[in-house]
Amino acid sequence: MTNAFVYGTLLVAIALEVLGTTALQLSQQFTRLGPSIVVVLCYAASFYCLSVTLRVIPVGIAYAIWSALGIVLISAVGLVFFRQKLDLAAVIGLGLIIAGVLVVNLFSKSVSH
Repeated sequence: MTNAFVYGTLLVAIALEVLGTTALQLSQQFTRLGPSIVVVLCYAASFYCLSVTLRVIPVGIAYAIWSALGIVLISAVGLVFFRQKLDLAAVIGLGLIIAGVLVVNLFSKSVSH
């Protein structure tokens, strides 16, 4: 399994998680059937893709990347599509999350490159 495939699968897992979380907002607490089905399917597919990456990437590193990028991307979705506001503290915190992912990927010996 190549690193490109593994990281591509991780990116798919992240995209599916963001899509599922967006559908979660649209499901209105699971009172709307269509978005509720999307939530379940996206989360299941996301966890499957995440599990595939665990053959190569250590679980802590894979989960850190998956959750951190998911947080940042869903915050952007909330900002753009749901008109949710981000204050300065939120923006700084999201920047620190991105910095953390970069530090792990660029400098950690735990990540296979």
